[in-house]
Amino acid sequence: MKILVPVKRVPDYQAKVKLKADGSDIEREGIKWIVNPFDEIAVEEALRLKEAGKATEVIVAGIGPEDAQTQLRYAMAMGADSAILVKYDGIIDSDLASRVLAEIYKRSEYGLIIMGKQAIDSDANQTAQLLAARLNLPQATFASKVIIEDSAAIVTREVDGGLETIKIALPAVISTDLRLNEPRYAPLPGIMKAKKKPLEEIEIASLEVDLAPKVKILKMAAPSKRQAGRKVESVDELVKVLQNDEKIF
Repeated sequence: MKILVPVKRVPDYQAKVKLKADGSDIEREGIKWIVNPFDEIAVEEALRLKEAGKATEVIVAGIGPEDAQTQLRYAMAMGADSAILVKYDGIIDSDLASRVLAEIYKRSEYGLIIMGKQAIDSDANQTAQLLAARLNLPQATFASKVIIEDSAAIVTREVDGGLETIKIALPAVISTDLRLNEPRYAPLPGIMKAKKKPLEEIEIASLEVDLAPKVKILKMAAPSKRQAGRKVESVDELVKVLQNDEKIF
């Protein structure tokens, strides 16, 4: 069984992101990019399934500019066998991502798609669901445990009321939650080997998908600065402040 793992590059969550003066986008020059942490969990789970003999090959796929190779190479340094980069410099929303990934899936025979439940930049949590619908595949979202048995996956899901365990037929789409695993670090030998692993580049135009995004960003703005707190001596004083100064009630 081959596993397809979509990987998105996102700004490093430890970096301070700056906005352009007109609020149209973030300043991308000199920004540090990383593998989306939820996708890193997906890569780790795919590798564990391969190590357990449940899969034969792990292929990672990404959409983005030429230098998005870096994040795909990192996934291969973790242990993925090969990568596919769909080259595109435009805006990628969840809908477009699902359309592109659906075409990638159709180019080969995959037994499973496993991917992060959301990206930490857009936080949309839609691509896995849209992809499953486009391919008419069973889906299990927010996975905190995955067991592959014969031609089915038994998935424990994080839900509002606790945990839910479902069984779905393969091929399927599974999206990963934080508690699924702890991703491994890419070792130095793995980084060296990743440079020689196959990375296929595809021009997005060759996939013949509609490139028009469904989401239009009108403007970005930084959060307003928080006001300093103040201390009160008693509950009565607190109530007066809330009533008279803050006008809360």
